[in-house]
Amino acid sequence: MDKLTGGEYGFLLLTSNLGNPERNPLTVAQMRDLFVRSEQMKRSDISRDIDVYDFVSIGYSPKTAQHMINLLHDEVLLQYYLNKARKADCVPITRATANYPVVLRKRLALDSPGCLWAKGDVSLLDTPMVSLVGSRDLNPENEKFAEEVGRQAALQGYTLISGNARGADKTAQNACLAAGGSVISVVADSLETHRSRDRVLYLSESSFDEPFSSQRALSRNRVIHALGLKTFVAQSSLKTGGTWDGTVKNLRSGWSDVYAFRDGSEAMLLLEQLGANLIDLRDLKSIYDLQNNEVNLFDR
Repeated sequence: MDKLTGGEYGFLLLTSNLGNPERNPLTVAQMRDLFVRSEQMKRSDISRDIDVYDFVSIGYSPKTAQHMINLLHDEVLLQYYLNKARKADCVPITRATANYPVVLRKRLALDSPGCLWAKGDVSLLDTPMVSLVGSRDLNPENEKFAEEVGRQAALQGYTLISGNARGADKTAQNACLAAGGSVISVVADSLETHRSRDRVLYLSESSFDEPFSSQRALSRNRVIHALGLKTFVAQSSLKTGGTWDGTVKNLRSGWSDVYAFRDGSEAMLLLEQLGANLIDLRDLKSIYDLQNNEVNLFDR
């Protein structure tokens, strides 16, 4: 692990619980608010040199200002956490890190994760990527679609991004790896539970050792959608669940073009009305040539 810059330390101290559930780091929304306000400080980044007065001067209460200072001064715990991460073969990639994914900065802007923890081949973040999302319990035809997305991603030179969940995610990931491709898994549980594998990169937001939670699962969906050049939807419930929630947010925000399997379900038909492109298995033969239908109700 290379020596970290002051900016990298700042992001880690502010956004990670550092293995302490009681630490109460800043949320994505709180970090967004801090960056908007911090422009008034006339500083290039958030660092440990900031004092309570700086935060009070941009509208924070003394209590909130002191909490943020306490977070920034928690250096002993951070060093312990970094040593633990090193032993687990995990490295931090913060918004101040040179190899932080440019596409996340561009598409998610201030809503991009302050820190991603990585385990595996980080060079995969520099490759062309496509994303796959879908339900855990798949119908047979939807399972075939997920499998074909993974296989074609490998054959056409794309790294596949998914969430490593049962169902669509693992079906596509296994097919991609079997065809000689590479996979990025944005997980919602501890990286320590995943063994290192060739051609696989595991990513986790904020902390590398935090256990699974539904909140983490929902939060990571925006990362999956935003990293890919295109996002494929294998199957979705109607107006409920993480696949639906993440896809609708993508369509609303325009993170990536969405291609949903034409399975005749109400969910997919409604996603089409919201701006998704419905496709069949044969359309996957040339992922590059897939075109957006340029119809999005959220633009109206």
